[in-house]
Amino acid sequence: MTYQETLAYLYNSAPLFQHVGKAAYKEGLENTLALDEYFGHPHKKFRSIHVAGTNGKGSCSHTLAAILQSAGYRVGLYTSPHLVDFRERIRINGIPVSQDFVIDFVEKHRSFFEPLHPSFFELTTAMAFHYFACQQVDVAVIEVGLGGRLDCTNIIHPDLCLITNISFDHVQFLGNTLEKIAGEKAGIIKPSVPIVIGETTPETKPVFQHKAAEVNAPIIFAEEEHLLTDIFQDEDGKYTYQTSSLKDLKGELGGFCQKKNTNTLLSAIHQLEKLNYHISETDIRNGFAHVCELTGLMGRWQKLSEHPTIICDTGHNVGGIQYIVKQLSCQKYKQLRIVIGMVNDKDITGVLAMLPKNAIYYFTQASVQRALPADKVKELAIPFGLKGEAYPDVKTALASAQKDAETDDFIFVGGSSFIVADLLSTCLPKE
Repeated sequence: MTYQETLAYLYNSAPLFQHVGKAAYKEGLENTLALDEYFGHPHKKFRSIHVAGTNGKGSCSHTLAAILQSAGYRVGLYTSPHLVDFRERIRINGIPVSQDFVIDFVEKHRSFFEPLHPSFFELTTAMAFHYFACQQVDVAVIEVGLGGRLDCTNIIHPDLCLITNISFDHVQFLGNTLEKIAGEKAGIIKPSVPIVIGETTPETKPVFQHKAAEVNAPIIFAEEEHLLTDIFQDEDGKYTYQTSSLKDLKGELGGFCQKKNTNTLLSAIHQLEKLNYHISETDIRNGFAHVCELTGLMGRWQKLSEHPTIICDTGHNVGGIQYIVKQLSCQKYKQLRIVIGMVNDKDITGVLAMLPKNAIYYFTQASVQRALPADKVKELAIPFGLKGEAYPDVKTALASAQKDAETDDFIFVGGSSFIVADLLSTCLPKE
C-alpha cells in the first residue's frame, strides 16, 4: 500500500473520533492491553510523562517536549488530533513518524489487530508506543486522548502526571458535572507518582485530593506554588514571563491561555528536576522560545498573515473560547471578522453566547462528518445577535472575509480544531 492508501485503510477500518465522534469511542482497555502484549509492552521501554486536561494539554505537552529536547533527551511526543497530516500525532524530537513506518506497521500487523476491531485511537496509540520503543527514545510525553481513566494511553506508568484544568467538554462520555469530569481525568493518577494540577475549582480540587490520597501520590497544585510572578505581552501577542527563578522568560506561544499553561509548566519542570531530569535554565528558555520550531506545534493563536491580520486558534469549547474572546477584545482593528464553524457534539450555544457582537461572521463547516452545517450555525447564532453569511467550506469563507477586509481589519478563524485543520491544509505549502 502507499501512504495515502494506508491512511484510507486506517480511517475506514478503525472508527476515527476525529471524523465521526461518539461512534468511534470505545470504553475499556481490553484492546489496548491485547495490543500492548502483542508488541511486547513497548511503553515499559522508555520513561514517560502523562498529560491530561480539558484545555491546554497540547500546549503543555509540546512545551515540555521542547524543553526536554533542548536538554539533550531523545523525546517522543504523542498528541491528537492532527491538523494537516496524520504523522503529526507521533514525533521524535519534532520529526514526524515516517510514512514507511506507518505503512509497515499496518501491513505487518493487520492480521493480528483486525480481529480485535480496534478504534482508530487504540491502534494509533499502539503504533506510537511501538515506534518510540523501536527508536529507543529516552522519554515520551503522552497526551491523553479523551478523559483519562479509560483512555488507552492510561496503561503507562509515568514519572510524572499532569492535569491542566477541568471544564465542560465531551460530557456524553465523561459526565455532566465538573466533579464527574474531574473523576475521569483523575484516573491517570498513579500510585506514588507525582501529579501536578494546573487549575482547580471548588468542585474539582477535592476530587483530585481524594484520588491522590487513595494511591499515595504526591499532589502539587500549581496555583499554590506561585512560580509565575509577572507577565508582559508585546505587540505580536508573545509573552515575557517573570518567574520565581527566571527573569525575562520569553514564550513563543500567544493566547491568554498561555498564562495558566506557563504556571502549570513551571510546576511540572520543578517536579522533573526533583526526579533527576537534567534541565538547565538554557533548556527551559530555549523550549519556551522555540516550541513550534522544535515540535511542529500549530494552531495556537497562530498568525498566518498581516494587513489584514489573520489569526487561527484551535480552542473549541467554552473553557477555551473564553480566553479567545478576551484576547479578541484587546486587539486593535477597524473591523473584526470571524470565520467560525463547530462540530455537533459541543456546547454550541454556550460558545455562541460568548462571541463578540461587533464582528462580521462567516459561518462555515469543516470537512468532517461531525461538522455542524454552516446554515445551522448561522441559524443558532441569530438569537445571540451574531450576523453574517454561511459558506460551504473554510477556504470559501476565508476568501470572502479577505475580499471584504481592509488592511487594518482583523480576521479570526476558529471554533473547532477541524476548522483550523482545513484552514492550514489550504494555507500551508504542500510537500
